[in-house]
Amino acid sequence: MSPFVAEVVGTALLVLLGDGVVAAVVLNKSKAQNSGWMVITTGWALAVAMGVYAVGRISGAHLNPAITLGLAAIGKFPWRAVPSYMTAQFLGAFLGAVIVWVAYLAHWPVTEDSSAKLAVFSTAPAIRRLPMNLVTEIIATFVLMFGVLAILANAGPLQSGLSPLLVGFLVWSIGLSLGAPTGYAMNPARDLGPRLAHALLPIPGKRDSDWGYSWVPIAGPVIGGFLGAVVFVGLFGY
Repeated sequence: MSPFVAEVVGTALLVLLGDGVVAAVVLNKSKAQNSGWMVITTGWALAVAMGVYAVGRISGAHLNPAITLGLAAIGKFPWRAVPSYMTAQFLGAFLGAVIVWVAYLAHWPVTEDSSAKLAVFSTAPAIRRLPMNLVTEIIATFVLMFGVLAILANAGPLQSGLSPLLVGFLVWSIGLSLGAPTGYAMNPARDLGPRLAHALLPIPGKRDSDWGYSWVPIAGPVIGGFLGAVVFVGLFGY
C-alpha cells in the first residue's frame, strides 16, 4: 500500500467512526440517541486511535492536514509530499462521510432537525462568534500538535503499539476539555470533506452546509498545528 492510499484509508476510517458516533447520538430512532457528549468524545478518540493503528506503519498516519503542515514546518516531513498527503486526507474524509450516510440511510427521513443532520458531517459553534471560534480551534489544535510530538518523543513512533492509543487519549482529553465551544474539528479534512459530502448527498430535509463558518475549522487547525509544532521544538528541541 502506498502512503497516499494509506492516508485515504486511515482518514476514511477516522471519519467513518467519528461521524458515525455523532450520527448515533443525534439522529432519531438510533439506539444511541441522546447518549451525550461523553459518548461522542469517546467515539472520536477511538476513531483516531483506530485510524492511526491501521496505517501508522505505512504513512505515519497523519490523517490531518494540520499535522502534515506542522511536521513539515519543523522539518520532520518533506514539503514535496505535503500536497499528496493533504489530497489523500480530504478524499478519505469525504469517503468516510459517504459511508456514514449509507449506514444511517433509514434515519435521515425520520430526523426533523436539519442542524442535527449537518452536525453528523461537520462542526458548528455552540455560540457563533467567529473570532473566538477561531481562537478555540487554534488552542485545541495547538494542544493536539504539541501532544502528538510529546508522544512521539517519549513513547516512540506511531507504528509502535502504545503510541496510537496515547494519541486517542489525547484526542479524548481535548474533546472533553476544549471541544464543547466549537466541536473541536482540529482537522481541516475532517470538517471540509464531510461538509462537502453533506452538500452533495441526497439527504431529506437537510439545511445549507454553513459555508460561512467553514473557513474556521480550516484556518484554526492550520494555525494551531503550526504554532504547536514550533513551540514544542522551541522548548524541547525535538
